[in-house]
Amino acid sequence: MKDFQNFTEDELDIMHIIENNPELTQRVIANKLGISLGKANFCIQSLAEVGFIKLKNFSNSKNKMAYTYILTPEGSAAKMRIAKKFLAKKQAEYEKLYNYIHEQ
Repeated sequence: MKDFQNFTEDELDIMHIIENNPELTQRVIANKLGISLGKANFCIQSLAEVGFIKLKNFSNSKNKMAYTYILTPEGSAAKMRIAKKFLAKKQAEYEKLYNYIHEQ
């Protein structure tokens, strides 16, 4: 299983988007995040491989490419842990920059 230290902010953002808008396409997700469609696809496949999201194909749909992405309970818990990790990292970066500015 992928180590939490190796998750990217893009993967965290994708989990957040999927949790709130499971019907969005990969293209829309990519556009929302300002990343390539290929990167969005790679991140979604990576999240699916570790069991954080599930892909549901609507085979009865006229659009055979119609998917819904579902954040799993494991994905929801992981999202919180990853978000806390990124928050701690950003706070440390902020404090370091703050100290640089106010040292004089």
